[in-house]
Amino acid sequence: MNELSENDLTLYSAFKITSAETDMYMRAKLGGVVNLLIQSAINSAESLGFGFKGLRKKQLYWVLSRMKVEIYQPLTWNQEVEVETWPKTIEGLLYMRDYIIRDKSQNILVRATSGWLAIDSETKRPKVLDAIDAEMFVHLKNKHALNELPEKLPATTEGDSFDVQSGYFDFDLNRHVTSTRYVDWMMDTYPIDFHKNHYPKKLSINFMKETLPGDALNIIRASQNESEYSFEGTNHAQKTVAFRGKIDF
Repeated sequence: MNELSENDLTLYSAFKITSAETDMYMRAKLGGVVNLLIQSAINSAESLGFGFKGLRKKQLYWVLSRMKVEIYQPLTWNQEVEVETWPKTIEGLLYMRDYIIRDKSQNILVRATSGWLAIDSETKRPKVLDAIDAEMFVHLKNKHALNELPEKLPATTEGDSFDVQSGYFDFDLNRHVTSTRYVDWMMDTYPIDFHKNHYPKKLSINFMKETLPGDALNIIRASQNESEYSFEGTNHAQKTVAFRGKIDF
């Protein structure tokens, strides 16, 4: 494991932005940008042997816990982009991973950082990987897309209220609402006209508790000013916080 180089641990994935990933102004949806990051993380983990199949042998699976994204220029329909990603370090139970999205001219469009949990499939609790498996997760601890860690967001208890009912296509193969849907739900709280003149520049999101089939959420959206909004989604039945978010425009 010590022989792994930066090149071995870094994956470059090419993507082309499709019409399904864009809004009516041909810009990539915020959830679409997050999906590119997640898909590149999946590809990287698989190539390094600790993806879905590799972890399943250890009765574990990955869950995205926190993510911070900075967007410098919107990705657009038909644009060809490259996502660079690498496992960076370990912070407590969080396995940190960074990302950079570039266009064909190597201009940086997006930088992001994220924290993932290895969840025990039986206990549903976070678990620390064996020391030998964890070696590759700290090899690039000094390589940063963003220097800071994805933040732990405070509670949002007052603001505009929106109710969301989860549906079949909100769920992934782990049978809980997929990460990008929470981003879509936050963005859907704004009126259509708002999106014409506003495109997200920053996203922070914390995933607190899984949302299962049949669950409904109440989302509170608060505005700090005209460009900063915070969110909290609470599970109606369980009375637990499902996620917290922050979007800057």
